[in-house]
Amino acid sequence: MRVETQLSAFLENRAGVLAELADDLARHGIGIRALTIANLVDHSVVRLVVSEPQKALHLLGERGVLVVNSPVLALDIPDEAGALAGVAKRLGRAGVNIEYAYGSSPVGGGRAVVYVRVSDLKKARAALAARPSRPRRR
Repeated sequence: MRVETQLSAFLENRAGVLAELADDLARHGIGIRALTIANLVDHSVVRLVVSEPQKALHLLGERGVLVVNSPVLALDIPDEAGALAGVAKRLGRAGVNIEYAYGSSPVGGGRAVVYVRVSDLKKARAALAARPSRPRRR
C-alpha cells in the first residue's frame, strides 16, 4: 500500500481532447499509470495517476487545463476472487467510505493495482496496515 498523487483534469468533452492530453504528457516523458474518465454534460473529469505528478500538474496548468491533485491509496492486491472484498470489508469496519476506485489486473494472474479515494486516508491506512482478523474456529 502506498499513497499516490492523483490528478483530476477537467477537459472539454469532444473527440481528440484525451489524445492531445496523452500526447502532451508523452512528449514530456510523463507516463500514465492509471486513468478513469467521468463524463459530464459538456466536460469530462479525467483522473490520472502519472509517473511525475508535479511535472504534469505544471504542464497541464500552463496549457490552461484546470487540474487539482489529491491523494489516493494504491493497493497491490492478489489477482484472485475475494481480494477486493477483503479490502472493502476492512475499510467498512473502520468506518472509511470508498468514494471511488479504479484499477487493473494483469492478464494471466499476479497482482492487481487498485487506486482508491477514501473518506479518511489516515484511518484507511491504519485499517489496511493491521493484520486481518481470522475467523474463529469452533
